[in-house]
Amino acid sequence: MPMLKLDNLDRRILAALQRDARLTNVQLAEEVGLSPSPCLRRVRLLEEAGVIRGYHANLDRAGVGLGLTVFVGVRVERHQDVTSTAFREAVAQLPEVVSCHLVSGESDFLLQVVVTDLPAYEQFLLGVLLKLPGVSDIRSNFAIATVKAQTEMPLGHLPQGTQ
Repeated sequence: MPMLKLDNLDRRILAALQRDARLTNVQLAEEVGLSPSPCLRRVRLLEEAGVIRGYHANLDRAGVGLGLTVFVGVRVERHQDVTSTAFREAVAQLPEVVSCHLVSGESDFLLQVVVTDLPAYEQFLLGVLLKLPGVSDIRSNFAIATVKAQTEMPLGHLPQGTQ
């Protein structure tokens, strides 16, 4: 992927698309102060560079029946490439895991898991997570309430010309 320096116009385009990815190119161009053709060129460059990775709908988890969010700390037995790779590949195939991060601290990986309810998590924990390659310990933290769930990146805090 080519590296791209983001200028203020790129940031305005990205901010507008984060707010509403359904904007037409004409609407987007008007909002950021460009004519449609250069606006479309910039959007295409941002897509090609991988800055814009896709467009999606932001769903309400509870509204689609996924009422329980669990943050799961996982420790693996050995920190060997084979174990770590096998774990990562297995986790990538699990639709219940909406994010997986390699972290420092008590856990080696931090997973964000969404399921319908506590019995569904128990089944997922016992039937899937504990059987993943190299797992030595699992710590589950249940989300009681969501205080903040931001889907937009804080572009206004980036230094000028950053990517």
